[in-house]
Amino acid sequence: MELLLMGSASLLAGFVDAIVGGGGLILVPALFAIFPTTAPATLFGLNKSASVWGTGMAALQFSRRVHMNWHALLPAAVAGLAGGFAGAWAVTVVSGDFLRRLLPLVLLAVLVYTLARKDLGRHHAPALSASAERIVAGTIGLLLGFYDGFFGPGTGSFFVFLFVRWLGYDFLHASAAAKLLNTATNLAALTLFAIKGHVWWHYALVLATANVLGSLLGTRMALRHGAGFVRGVFIVVVSALIMKTGYDAFIRQAVG
Repeated sequence: MELLLMGSASLLAGFVDAIVGGGGLILVPALFAIFPTTAPATLFGLNKSASVWGTGMAALQFSRRVHMNWHALLPAAVAGLAGGFAGAWAVTVVSGDFLRRLLPLVLLAVLVYTLARKDLGRHHAPALSASAERIVAGTIGLLLGFYDGFFGPGTGSFFVFLFVRWLGYDFLHASAAAKLLNTATNLAALTLFAIKGHVWWHYALVLATANVLGSLLGTRMALRHGAGFVRGVFIVVVSALIMKTGYDAFIRQAVG
């Protein structure tokens, strides 16, 4: 029964994550519900052992159908990997409580901005030179890589938003780019968790398989329906993230 529940959650997480990010919003709470007495680091490691394969497969599928600016995205992925390691180290010495309270407010600002700019991300119109795009993409990779290693929730959605806002991508191209960089940040986190013994490898294969299957379905949906569909899913996922992170930051802490 545990495997069935985990596999179902991982499949749905892979589906959502492939379209616009936010799969952790589904899989992480499911793992905490299934294993309530397990150390959080182990469950986060288990989540990464699945999501790294799902995001990797989504990146591969997108790259076959969507133009990827490799000259900018590959260095950005390396920067994301480095940022992920740095963030994972930082969380061992600095408290992330301030981010827990700030995150829902930042997500709310992202949602309001996206809703106010109805044309945002509907058309793919990169406006930067090749060198400028490389610098900006690398900055996004480094900053959000650090964030993913240090804290994590909403990383995929932040990648999508910043590629749309800063680089002029439409939501479909932004989602494709986000998958590549998110694979790198997931790999950094998974490596750290594995070194510290926080990955249950006997469950990882089942979760990874289900996540990849969900990823393939989600990627196909995104490619079939285009930027407008991805934008709609983005709005839904960010709204759910606002409610979840807001509850964790303000209501749960107050009750606890």
